Amino acid sequence: MADDLLPLSSGFPDATEAEWLASVDKVLKGRGIDSITRKTVDGLEIHPLYRESDFPAATDPLGTPGVAPYLRGPTAAPDRFAPWDIRQAFAHPSPVTTNEEILRDLERGVMSVELKLDCTGANGVQITTLEDFRTALNGLRADIAPIALDHGAGSGVTAATLLGLWGQEQDTPASQKFDFNMDPLGCLARTGKLSGGLNGAFARLSAAANSLGDAYPEAGLIRIDARMVHEAGGSDAQELATLIASAVDTLRRLDNRADISALVPRMSFAIALDSNYGLGVAKLRAARRLWARILDAMELQPVPMRLQAVSSGRILSRYDAWTNMLRTTAAAFAGAVGGADILTIRPFNEALGIPEGLGRRIARNTQLIAMEESQLGRVADPTGGAWFTETFADDLAEAAWKEFQTLEAEGGYADSLIAGSFQKRIAEKREARAKDIAKRKVPITGVSEFPLLDEIAAPVADAPSVTPKDGISNEGFARFVTADLPADEADATAEALPRIRLAEDYEALRDAASAAPKRPSIFLATLGPLAEHNARADFARNLFAAGGLEATQPPVPPQSPSEAAAAFKASSSKIACICGADARYKDEAVETAKALKAAGALHVWLAGKFEGDSIDSNIFMGCDVLHTLKLAHANLGVAQ
Repeated sequence: MADDLLPLSSGFPDATEAEWLASVDKVLKGRGIDSITRKTVDGLEIHPLYRESDFPAATDPLGTPGVAPYLRGPTAAPDRFAPWDIRQAFAHPSPVTTNEEILRDLERGVMSVELKLDCTGANGVQITTLEDFRTALNGLRADIAPIALDHGAGSGVTAATLLGLWGQEQDTPASQKFDFNMDPLGCLARTGKLSGGLNGAFARLSAAANSLGDAYPEAGLIRIDARMVHEAGGSDAQELATLIASAVDTLRRLDNRADISALVPRMSFAIALDSNYGLGVAKLRAARRLWARILDAMELQPVPMRLQAVSSGRILSRYDAWTNMLRTTAAAFAGAVGGADILTIRPFNEALGIPEGLGRRIARNTQLIAMEESQLGRVADPTGGAWFTETFADDLAEAAWKEFQTLEAEGGYADSLIAGSFQKRIAEKREARAKDIAKRKVPITGVSEFPLLDEIAAPVADAPSVTPKDGISNEGFARFVTADLPADEADATAEALPRIRLAEDYEALRDAASAAPKRPSIFLATLGPLAEHNARADFARNLFAAGGLEATQPPVPPQSPSEAAAAFKASSSKIACICGADARYKDEAVETAKALKAAGALHVWLAGKFEGDSIDSNIFMGCDVLHTLKLAHANLGVAQ
C-alpha cells in the first residue's frame, strides 16, 4: 500500500545484502566490514549492520507490550496525556526557596517532585525536621502530584517516616502518592557507611516499609538505585548488574521480615542515561529482561518493572555548559522511546552550581517538547523489534548477568562492596575510559573538542550560607515504627563510589589557565600557503584550546625559518607548534624548529608524525592530549 501511495523506490532495482557488502568493501578499500565494528567499554560489539538473522523480530519473541512478563513495558496503551512521569529534582538548600521552585515548576508542566535531601545543605535541600517538610511542601497536593525522596547520607528510613508524618497532616492521608525510595545498599555504595550495620538497617527498613505501606497504599516504598555506579565511571553492564544484584540482596535480607511478594510491586528502579541514546534505549530494555528473569528464578509473580531514568551527571561539563542541553535532550529521547516510567532530566547548568530558573525550565521543557510536540509517547514500545536495539539489549543483558553472577559468588552485592571487589572492577572501567578521553577517542564537545575560550557563562543561583546539621529528626520514625528492633551493630563500611565527570581533567587545566595573570598562548609556526597549513593549524588551535591556551600566528604566513623566528619573538609566546603539509616538513620543519629554539622557544611541537632535530613532541589524531596540555602548562609555568 505504501508503494502505491509513494512509489519512491519503484524506479530502483532491489539491492541484496551481498551487493551492499561489496559496496562497503569498495569504500573501505578491502579492509572489510569488521574494521568499522566498534566496541563498548564492556567489550560488546556494535556492528554497522543488523538484520533479521540477528533478531527474529517477525516472530515477536518478546511478546507484546502490557503482557507478562512485561519485557516490552507495562502497558499496551500509553496514557494519552501523560505517557511518562515528568519528575523534576529539587536541590536548593533552602526549604523556602525549594517550595517556591516546586510550585512554579508544577504550574509549568512538572508532574511529580523529587527532593534531594542533604543535612549539610551542600548537595541538596536541608530538611531535617517535620517543620522543614511543612515549609518545603507548603501548598502541595501529594494526592495529585507525587512526592519522592532522593536520600543523602543514611538509609533514608528516618527521612521517609518524617515525610510520612507530613502526609498524616493532609486532608486525605491514604490517598497521598509518595515514593519513599528507601535503599540501604544504595546508601552504602554512595556514602561508604551504613549506621548500625546491615542487620539493623534492614530491620529498620522492614519496620518502616510495613508501617508506611499500611498508611499509604499508593506509595512506592523501596527504590533500587544503580546510578552511583554510572556516576563513578562504571559500564552499562556493571550498572545493570548492580540494579539486579542490589534488588536480590535487598529482598534476601528482607525475607522473613516482610512479605516479599507484596513488596515487589512497590519497588522502583533508577538508572542513568547518557547522550548515547541507542545504548540508552537498549539499557532500559535489558533492565526489564533481567528483572523478569530474577522474578522467575525467585518464583514470584511477574509484575511490570517500574523504571526511573535520570540523565547522567557525569556527562555534564562546566565549560560551554550550553552544550549540556544537547546531551540531556539525547538522554530524554532515550528515556521516552526506551519506555521509562519516570524521567528526570538534570538542569544543563547543574555542574556549575545550584540551578536557577533557566536550568530547570530547559530540563522541564525538554520533556514537554518530547511529549507534546514530538509525540514520543504516542506509541507503545516504539523501538520494539528493531534489530540493533533488541540484539544489543540481549548482549547487554548477558554481560550484566555475568557480572551479577560474579557479585553473587562474592557473597552478594553488600559483601562485594564491603570487600572492595566491585569497586576495583568499576575503577578498571573508569581508568580505561579516562585513557580514551585523554586521547579524545571519547570526545567531549565544548571541552576537549571545539572549546570556546571566550564563552558566555551559563547562569546559576546564588549559593546561600548554610550551617550543616547533624542529622534528621527521629520524630517520624518514633511515630510510625513500633516493632521491636535488634540492637545496633558496628557500622557497615565500604569504599564509597566516587562521583566523576568526564570533562573534569580538561576543566582543571582550563581553570588553571583562567587563573593565570595573562591568558597563556602558543605560537603556530605555519609552513607554506594557507591551503597547505590551514587544516593542521586548526587542529593544533583546537587541541591547545582544550587546555585554555590561545593559539597565535602572524597575519601573513612566514616565508622562511628566520621570519617564523621573528614572528615568534613578537608574539611573546614561550612555546610553539609547527603546522604544515607532510611534503614540506621534509625540507623545512627541522630548520624552522631550530630557528624557534634559537629565538627562545622552550618547547616545539609539530602537528603530524614527522620527527627531527629540535622537534620536541608531536600532536596527531590519537595522541595523549591531556599529557600534551599538561606539558604545555609546565613549560609556561601555569600553576596547577
